[in-house]
Amino acid sequence: MASYATTAPAEQGSWVQEKIFLGMSLREYLKSLWTPFNIVAAAILVLGLPLFVYRFYAGLGATTNLSQTQPWGLWIGFDMMTGIALAAGGFTIGAAVEIFGLEDYHAIERPAILTGFLGYVVAIVGLIADLGKPWNMVGIFSQNGTQSVLFEVAWCVCCYTSVLALEFAVPFFEWLGWERFYRPLKKILLALTVLSVMFSTMHQSALGSLFIIAPGKLHPLWYSQSMFLFFFVSAVIAGISMVIVESAISHKVFASQFRGHHVDADKLTIGLGKAGAVVMFAYFFLKLQGAIDNHAVEYIGQGFYGKWWLVEMLGFVLLPSVLYAWGARNGRATVVRVGGVIAVTGIILNRVNISIVAYNWDQPNHYVPSWIEIWVSLTLVTAGVLAFRWIVNRMPVLHELDESPHGTH
Repeated sequence: MASYATTAPAEQGSWVQEKIFLGMSLREYLKSLWTPFNIVAAAILVLGLPLFVYRFYAGLGATTNLSQTQPWGLWIGFDMMTGIALAAGGFTIGAAVEIFGLEDYHAIERPAILTGFLGYVVAIVGLIADLGKPWNMVGIFSQNGTQSVLFEVAWCVCCYTSVLALEFAVPFFEWLGWERFYRPLKKILLALTVLSVMFSTMHQSALGSLFIIAPGKLHPLWYSQSMFLFFFVSAVIAGISMVIVESAISHKVFASQFRGHHVDADKLTIGLGKAGAVVMFAYFFLKLQGAIDNHAVEYIGQGFYGKWWLVEMLGFVLLPSVLYAWGARNGRATVVRVGGVIAVTGIILNRVNISIVAYNWDQPNHYVPSWIEIWVSLTLVTAGVLAFRWIVNRMPVLHELDESPHGTH
């Protein structure tokens, strides 16, 4: 017993040092955190986290510029709408690998799932900040609201986040060395992927359905009876584009994670560019058809909203689709990555346009987010990025467990 008592703390300390501190001592680890990026991130969090708490103390009226005519703002338009769209890479790449058997993309499946999981967590936290009484969220589990679009969105988001958590549990349990937990989960990955596609299809399209019931509030160029289809197709675009951008950044920032095994990032990027080009061209013509069906062609190029719609469509839909197609056809991965950055920006712009800029477009007093709303949103994004980096540096996300490069952290 005495021997065990003296060795246990040492073993525990070595586990913490290896798993948490990346093989460094506490002093070395704290010293390694002193970087410009971490300093900026810490400054954002130091102010943002108290502001997040203050929002619940002071209420929405004191911390936001929301009103009865503008009941949702940046926390819904950016954190929720955009966050969920950009997190679509989880089901997009998961379906490609597990359902369609495209094993070449297996190397980016785990990062896509992690990005999706963190994206949904950030979106849910942003939603909690926006709700007047967030504790009433539990009511969806006990009430019958099947005729409500928001009820469907809430249920599907809860279910899909749970599925993403189970998919992410595989590298998490591998990291802990709990084989009896991660092996059964690996065997049901196909079933989890099928569920993720089902739940994602339902709530991505349902988010668009929210605006179908408000035809008089949304500008005719952005409104369409097919918005549920636009939201789903653009979510697929967001998933593909986000994976392109995220993989490019990961190969630069986490280069040590790829030592010891080969991943042809350019080949994967070009393949994603081919898929992105097809989906984006289809989305472009679907949007044009939506404007025609809604008799909104006369608004194109007229006034601020007509010109702004052209900027979105030509600069952030047609341009990246052309870059995707040209880069994929000519084997230029860099061009595809540039298209990915523009496409991701375009998805953010589209969601913000629909939920904020073009919403209540004919009202005399238009909504502008308060500085607290902006800072809280920045805080949530920063927290998501830090969480991604912390996890990737420790867990087998960019590589399988048996492929983990020895001697790197």
